[in-house]
Amino acid sequence: MESKTTPLLDNQLCFALYSTGLAMNKVYRKLLRKLDLTYPQYLVMLVLWERDGVTVSDIGARLFLDSATLTPLLKRLETAGLVARARSNLDERQVVVSLTDAGRAMARDAAAIQEQVLCAAACPPDDLAALKRQLEQLRGKLAADS
Repeated sequence: MESKTTPLLDNQLCFALYSTGLAMNKVYRKLLRKLDLTYPQYLVMLVLWERDGVTVSDIGARLFLDSATLTPLLKRLETAGLVARARSNLDERQVVVSLTDAGRAMARDAAAIQEQVLCAAACPPDDLAALKRQLEQLRGKLAADS
């Protein structure tokens, strides 16, 4: 017999977020295969396409990742010839990440990905924008409590 206090998987917000994240990553994995990027690498590239020449700590803050997670990602992107890392002239402790010509050129190939994800979601753009805002608010509240 089921107790009213027994937690049910289908009632868990965390599982809805987790399983949706898995489904979203599956869509991105298929689309990013053409670019030979993983999803976390794609996120780093998005940051750099938006603003080139930023520090590792700036990238980490933007993506909510620590340097221990970012360093291997950046090394793989550097090995692939998409980014270059160099010590800052202003502060040797800082590492600045910049796009290479190949990394900048990849932005053109990646431009269609967002539209393809919207098509895969098969939701009205206004609904997706509202959902995104709600998730950002939730993330902010959860981060404030931790």
